[in-house]
Amino acid sequence: MGKPHPVELRQRVLDHVREGNTHRSTALRFRVSVKFVNDMVKLWRATGGLAPKAQGNGGGHGKLGSLKDWIAGRIAGRRDLTADDLAEEIARTHGVTVHPVSVWRQLRALGLTHKKRPSGQRAEAARGRRGAPSLAQKAPALHGQHADPARLY
Repeated sequence: MGKPHPVELRQRVLDHVREGNTHRSTALRFRVSVKFVNDMVKLWRATGGLAPKAQGNGGGHGKLGSLKDWIAGRIAGRRDLTADDLAEEIARTHGVTVHPVSVWRQLRALGLTHKKRPSGQRAEAARGRRGAPSLAQKAPALHGQHADPARLY
């Protein structure tokens, strides 16, 4: 999102219009759009000032913003809750329907991770229980060819 024009420029544009110049000539002189000039005149008439409005949504005011403490308390009480479980519980107890991804975003904002197992009880590697192949084992043949030790260099 772009930055708002400085208040000094806004004031100079408004002063130029108040001197009796048209909005179009003001826009040409200050190299801004006619809409900007119109908006500044409207803003000044409505508020008496030219300060730009806040940009962005500010955050923290979504469906789950008011439930932040409740969610943190539920996770503290029961660490094995999933985002799906929490979404269902929020719908049941608070009457707010939320997607599990929204719950996950709230959990992430609270600094909670999804790892539930202690480091000593991690899942097996993708290879299963075999482990890494040892160098003593014979390597399998490549592409259906049989390895001939006499041809190896």
